[in-house]
Amino acid sequence: MVFRKSVLFSRRGRFGAFAGLLLVGVLALSACTSGNSGNGSGTGNSGQTSPAAPAVAVSIEPANATDVNPTTPIVVKAANGTLTDVTVSNSDKGSKVGGTLSADKTTWTSKDVLGYGATYTVLAHAADSSGKTVEQQGKVTTVKPSKQANANLIPAPSSVAQTGVGVGQPIVFQFSYAVKNKADVEKQLSVQSNPPQQGSWYWVDDKNVHYRPKEYWQPGTTLTVSAKIYGVDFGNGVYGAEDRTETYHVHDSWIAKADGNTEQMQIFHNGQMVKSMPISMGKDATPTHLGAHVISFKAQTYTMDSCTYGVCQGDPNWYRSDEKWSERISNDGEFVHENPNSVGAQGSSNVSHGCINLNADNAQWFFNNLGLGDVVEVTNSGGKQLPVWDLYGDWALSWDQWQQGSALK
Repeated sequence: MVFRKSVLFSRRGRFGAFAGLLLVGVLALSACTSGNSGNGSGTGNSGQTSPAAPAVAVSIEPANATDVNPTTPIVVKAANGTLTDVTVSNSDKGSKVGGTLSADKTTWTSKDVLGYGATYTVLAHAADSSGKTVEQQGKVTTVKPSKQANANLIPAPSSVAQTGVGVGQPIVFQFSYAVKNKADVEKQLSVQSNPPQQGSWYWVDDKNVHYRPKEYWQPGTTLTVSAKIYGVDFGNGVYGAEDRTETYHVHDSWIAKADGNTEQMQIFHNGQMVKSMPISMGKDATPTHLGAHVISFKAQTYTMDSCTYGVCQGDPNWYRSDEKWSERISNDGEFVHENPNSVGAQGSSNVSHGCINLNADNAQWFFNNLGLGDVVEVTNSGGKQLPVWDLYGDWALSWDQWQQGSALK
């Protein structure tokens, strides 16, 4: 009995020792566990993992758009990664559109101007830091105008490249189609003068806009004229055809002052009178217009036909004749030219159809010294003021009146 009791006690002793070891283990495990076991931040929480990095994504702007203005750049961007390549192609022509990639390789921007009525396909690839790649495709279709308007310049730059223009020369943009959205177009027109001089635009009609300074140009001025009209909506389905930039140079100041009271015309070169000559201006029935006229055309021999401004054969005021040393000063038949038939009246009376008549020597001298953009100021002629719409009647308006002709006033 003693042996058995002894054996039973020994088994209980072993069980107690085992239970003690188990309790120690539980306590040890509790000591290694974070008190905030729900956030998965403890080293013993092997069931939690770090969140995966966002996947690289590519966006295209404008995205699958139609009627896009061709001046709008195509922009491709990568998020959570970098662009590896971008290809933009004209779907019809197959030509590629050039672009620039930002320094961090996350943004590609087209630099070539797009065409009208064209579809461009965009193919872009990007990769994340681990090398995982993604592809994105898109299409961009540009607006298709019903008509495209050109900006024609008057005077034609090539016609005055060697001679320059006079101090009275307005700069004229003549558009091939009517402009409805004048303010939008005018914002894209500019004349930069060197030295700087104040100037403004004036819309003579829906197709013609003139620019003149507050006062005559300074001799020696350089004019940089621009029309950034490509992509500009003229209205009624018309868009600008192309941008244009030209340069004009203003030569010495030549101003002729024709006085109907004295029947003399004095010529001033850079402010100094260099010659005076007898003249005959328009008779009472056809008086010469008052005001500053600007020479727009010259020819050694020119056929003058009053029918070009509506006075045709059968009208008592009709005429047709060949005249020498002719320079046009308005669009309704006014010229400075030689007229041997009126020499007897020159210096004493006005007998012409509106022109300023000179004798042969004076006409040739005038022709050799004055040209496009030079000024003929007419006073005391008995005529009406030269209309602003009569080719270059720009100087008929005061500066305040002129500024009112801007669409941006």
